[in-house]
Amino acid sequence: MAEDPLPGVDLERPNVARVYDWYLGGTANWAVDREFGKRVLATFPAGMYCARANRAFLHRAVRHLVARGVRQFVDIGSGVPTMGNVHQVADEVAPDSRVVYIDCEPVAVAHSRILLERHGDPARHAVIQGDLREPDGIWAAVAETGVVDLAEPVALLVTAVLHIQQAGPDGEDIGPAAIAQYRELLVPGSYLVLSQITHEGLPADLAGQLHATIQLYDDNVNKHVLRSKAEFGALFGDFELLAPGVVWTASWRPEESGPNTPAVDFDDPSEAVMLAGVGRKR
Repeated sequence: MAEDPLPGVDLERPNVARVYDWYLGGTANWAVDREFGKRVLATFPAGMYCARANRAFLHRAVRHLVARGVRQFVDIGSGVPTMGNVHQVADEVAPDSRVVYIDCEPVAVAHSRILLERHGDPARHAVIQGDLREPDGIWAAVAETGVVDLAEPVALLVTAVLHIQQAGPDGEDIGPAAIAQYRELLVPGSYLVLSQITHEGLPADLAGQLHATIQLYDDNVNKHVLRSKAEFGALFGDFELLAPGVVWTASWRPEESGPNTPAVDFDDPSEAVMLAGVGRKR
């Protein structure tokens, strides 16, 4: 496990990216993160499987978009590298793909850089530190890498991020406004890949566990914002939703899993608790 602190890393409180890394079986987390993760799983035993189902959705979305001819990916809120990163999944089927990772968490950025130095290609892969709430700044930083050409179609990935409150100057959640701005920045032919936790359509027992878990996160890590299916669908604006539309992560094209896609089995897809979708800008 990663126990030597990096500059800018707060080890007094658990961090959402590092806890998520622990759920996925990664090593870029500290005792404070693991202890909190264990508290979560004691309240919500399916939490680890939900995280892995989301990662499986990411794998399938990337594979599907590569098959559609996409070769450029921008992954905002990419987190700590574990369980198959976007460039690794894309390279399985298109070795000429290009990826830029963005995260605001220093550990995620530092470990991504280590991974890319060891196993990446500086001409095709880059990582930058940035904040989802600053679309213009992120877009400028992505352009400066020279890895992707933003005048050409790209796939923008924002998965398992938007349920974490993107607080504005007055404390309001500005996630939807930021996503709307990214939709404007994307050129026609680009894709938007989203997933987030919902409170709607869950079995009663699971809904109760999720509510208690969200309270744990709100009190100890970050405030959360859950959305209904309609609210989540609205994040795509006028983009054309690819079939099967807005569904549970476990239900988004399971037949397109690859050899390294995490396998997660649920009795019912709603147990994944996250909605997912992919939209195309006309």
